[in-house]
Amino acid sequence: MRNMPSTLHGTKALVIGYGRVGKLTAHRLQNLGARVTVASRKCEDWAWAEAYGYGVEDSRQLLYWMGGYELIINTVPALILDEVHLERVQMDAFIIDLASDPGGVDMDAAARLGLNAQRLPGLPGKTAPKTAAKAIKDTIYNILHELGV
Repeated sequence: MRNMPSTLHGTKALVIGYGRVGKLTAHRLQNLGARVTVASRKCEDWAWAEAYGYGVEDSRQLLYWMGGYELIINTVPALILDEVHLERVQMDAFIIDLASDPGGVDMDAAARLGLNAQRLPGLPGKTAPKTAAKAIKDTIYNILHELGV
């Protein structure tokens, strides 16, 4: 939050990707009072996101509405925010790339454009290792249970 000009309450936040990290991130942001929009390419994700009260966008059409957000969090581990997309971002927006390597934000382009962007892969494990480990353990156990192992 020290990288943002305001608190999260009322902030227009975009979460790109609606996998495990995207779902949890959207949930936490909404609980902190942010107005969350989820960008995904899957219709099923749009339906679930709407059911949880988030706005939805098609991630294949990011270029058309990038300028409307104060906080942008990417969870997609492929280049999705290139220079063309980043040129449309508000200058005072904060961009966080949580995606695994290779990440999804062109950090060099963000720096050239003077945008406030940070790459923070593995953030949950670095800031809350016990909680992150429990989430991983639970996920593995659930997968094994579903497989009948």
